[in-house]
Amino acid sequence: MSGDDHSALQAALPPLARERLQSLRLADGVATLVLDVAGLDRLERDKLEIAVKGALRGQDGVGEVRVAMTADRAEKPQRRLIAVGSGKGGVGKSTLSANLAVALARLGKKVGLVDADIYGPSQPRLLATEGQKPTARDKKLVPVQSPWGVPVLSMGHIIEPGQAIAWRGPMAGNALSQLVDADWGDAEVLLLDLPPGTGDVQLTMLQRFKPAGAVIVSTPQDLALMDATRAIQLFEQSEVPVIGMVENMAGYACPHCGEISDPFGQGGAEAAARSMGHAFLGRVPLDLEIRKASDAGEPPAAGEGPQAEAFASIARQVATWLDDQKA
Repeated sequence: MSGDDHSALQAALPPLARERLQSLRLADGVATLVLDVAGLDRLERDKLEIAVKGALRGQDGVGEVRVAMTADRAEKPQRRLIAVGSGKGGVGKSTLSANLAVALARLGKKVGLVDADIYGPSQPRLLATEGQKPTARDKKLVPVQSPWGVPVLSMGHIIEPGQAIAWRGPMAGNALSQLVDADWGDAEVLLLDLPPGTGDVQLTMLQRFKPAGAVIVSTPQDLALMDATRAIQLFEQSEVPVIGMVENMAGYACPHCGEISDPFGQGGAEAAARSMGHAFLGRVPLDLEIRKASDAGEPPAAGEGPQAEAFASIARQVATWLDDQKA
């Protein structure tokens, strides 16, 4: 193989393959490459191999492409993604995501949070990181550190405050990829706060970053449960395990008399989970203190009391599920 041939083949490789190329040889129509894939998970390795073979097939003198992979450097921890989804907006999914992340961190889990709601990012407010910008390292974003021990990335950290995001599906999908593929350090679990529904962002996430499991959030009323069922079906069709359902805004305690009322109904999410054969993870009350604390960027899960315990109870079940998957 001449130097010119070698240069032409190397130039045809995707940028990531050129960065990780250890050797490249062409003999008898067979191009053989050795790539350093340290730090890449299985999906990333598979994608890289497919891209390399696609780039070199059809090049002059190449009839077959063989790819060998080595990982000489220390491997990064295997990272698992947990999607937090809902069938519709307004059910408190982002608040649940933020508090679940904080509660898991308090249990000792190394957890990060991806605000995958590209069009309506709210995690900067919920985790008191508004106005902060992520840095970059080795062409990857470095998450913003929240005061609560949870690194977080959101489009709200990248765009200017108040700026509308009017992107079509592919652009939103690419933005999500940058957030998930960031330099998350030693985080072993990433929570994905998904936008409501079953649209482009959800499909992109399932195709590119198949989560280890999903938590579904719903309010008790029938309409929300119908939409939550659609979200569950999307995950089931994609063979993503549903960890369980959470019933949010479940019961309102009058701040004056203490009487409990149920403006959105009661027990609907638990009944729906049971009927579909999924776990019920718990209820979070419709509580003025949760709303006030969330607006102030002080997640209730970081404190004590009944509001914190509602999130802690859910986090313990998710942590147990994660531990069981390791066994």
